[in-house]
Amino acid sequence: MLTIYGVYRSRASRNIWLAEELGIPFKQVPVIQHYRSVPAGMMHTQSPEFLKINPNGLIPSVDDDGVVLHESLAINLYLAKKHGKPVGPANLAEEGEMASWTLWAATGVEPHSINVLYHRVGGAPGGVKDPKIADAAVEALKSRFAVLEKALSASGWLVGGRFTVADINAAEVVRYAQAAPELFDAHPKVKAWLAACQARPAFKKMWAARDAEPA
Repeated sequence: MLTIYGVYRSRASRNIWLAEELGIPFKQVPVIQHYRSVPAGMMHTQSPEFLKINPNGLIPSVDDDGVVLHESLAINLYLAKKHGKPVGPANLAEEGEMASWTLWAATGVEPHSINVLYHRVGGAPGGVKDPKIADAAVEALKSRFAVLEKALSASGWLVGGRFTVADINAAEVVRYAQAAPELFDAHPKVKAWLAACQARPAFKKMWAARDAEPA
């Protein structure tokens, strides 16, 4: 069985969403970020027992019948290839496109979208918000959103004209920027795509569990 280490209020949400999409059984082992308020007896990212699983001290990690992996977006690419028609790649070209969009999201979008979340909503370690950092992040995201808007113009999805792991990976990164509605209003196809992703039953199930988890 697939074991996912991490709380719902972490990047483990990406892996849980995909597992729900694929309909594969999994066990979630709560591991909380060490800088949060750690409930008594709960494993956290610097716990010795977790560091044996992931020496990086970061969540999520997974154990898929002995295959131990880290990095949420890479985990999703692995799971989608192993289990996932139609969410996974149908051929090598699609696999390359899915990896390309995943790396685009991770390197070109997330460094900025996370700053929108941290500095407009709060939630960064330390809880300090800086509007100037948020504004700079929004400015940087305008060109990225324009690229995404154009890519979605054909079918509304990123790869193969259908919903795939590329959409999950990108949507979970773009989600952090929702505190900047002006970005989405200026890019209606991006706005509609993210709404469609988040309307999926698997996302809603994951999000309801996330909402039920203590902040």
